[in-house]
Amino acid sequence: MTDWTGLAAAIAAAEAGGCTLGVSAISPDGSRFAHHGDRRFVAASTVKIGIMLELFRRIDAGRDSLDAIHVLTVEDRATGGGVVKELHPGIGFSVGDLCYLMMAISDNTTTNILIERVGMAQTNAAMRAVGMAESCLGRKMRGRPVAAGEQENWAVPNEYADLVAAILAGRAASASSCEAMVGQLEKQTNDRRIARHLPRGEARPRWGSKTGSLPGVVNDVGFIMTPLGPLVLAIYCEIDDPLAGEAAVGAVALGALAAVLAPG
Repeated sequence: MTDWTGLAAAIAAAEAGGCTLGVSAISPDGSRFAHHGDRRFVAASTVKIGIMLELFRRIDAGRDSLDAIHVLTVEDRATGGGVVKELHPGIGFSVGDLCYLMMAISDNTTTNILIERVGMAQTNAAMRAVGMAESCLGRKMRGRPVAAGEQENWAVPNEYADLVAAILAGRAASASSCEAMVGQLEKQTNDRRIARHLPRGEARPRWGSKTGSLPGVVNDVGFIMTPLGPLVLAIYCEIDDPLAGEAAVGAVALGALAAVLAPG
């Protein structure tokens, strides 16, 4: 079984620097580690994994297709991260395009289009169906903290780690849809968090994740493929300095990877 002592030390060192972490890790041998694993954290854009889940479950049911086309409107444009808000109305995006932009660059406009398409209640139902009792999609993407009267998007680290593990194992949807969702996670463009300390070039292992960022929030949820199998990580960081937050997430991921790869 994995010895998580080094990971616990990495978390303690990061929190001594002024952050609060929620961490859930699953090693290739099935060993688990959690620090504030059952506490709710602001999900930010990690909730987009849940939206992707419902999209692919709809595809499995024959109710949607990655080839279907959505034509951009002025009303579609969302504030916050992404590039589609800068594009002119009338451009056609396939549903596959929308999912790629949501996952790879965390585009808020395409995310909100997909929320409208798949449904907020349906997304939450899909999350419940895979055992996510406390995590939820409560509002659309606005690129800002929750306002008075709005519902929040919440994430429980243990639940998000379980979701990624279920996707990797082909249990969250059909085998083909799970494979496609792994591919979407692997398109992540921000490698300064979970992948921060991975080697570059041909030596870099397969990895994938979905980041989440808001003022005071730096998150990443995903996996690293090791020679022993996948290491699953859900890391939530409450911190004022986003650069320090990314460093903390990277340090935690490195501690977890070292624990998995330690001879024993």
